[in-house]
Amino acid sequence: MASISFDNALGLHAKALHVRAARAEVLANNLANADTPGFKARDINFRAVLAGEVERSQSLSVERTNSGHLAGRVKADEQLLYRNPNQPSIDGNTVETQIEKSHFAKNSMDYNATFEFLSGKFKGLRNAVRGE
Repeated sequence: MASISFDNALGLHAKALHVRAARAEVLANNLANADTPGFKARDINFRAVLAGEVERSQSLSVERTNSGHLAGRVKADEQLLYRNPNQPSIDGNTVETQIEKSHFAKNSMDYNATFEFLSGKFKGLRNAVRGE
């Protein structure tokens, strides 16, 4: 009998949840620095990161044979992009509060939808293990 592979059962949704959580942190940081002179608003391109995860999952993987081996993850800063403001401010700050709030709200809804989907997947796996 084969064991259950969470990667196969959940697909990219678990990774998508992590990316959405990281994006929420970036957007919250933008909102927290809305009044900081010279602060540049950042964002994560969710589609590009997820496309990279799809490409990475389809490529050959290297097995870590020692706990000292590096996992080979991309640094979070390499995934961050600067946002171009619609209306730049005089002090060089590129945070537009209304836009950041709308992006944060949409990301929150997407996070909740992904979480609910994963919750349903886990309920299905639990029922399968119980034989229901």
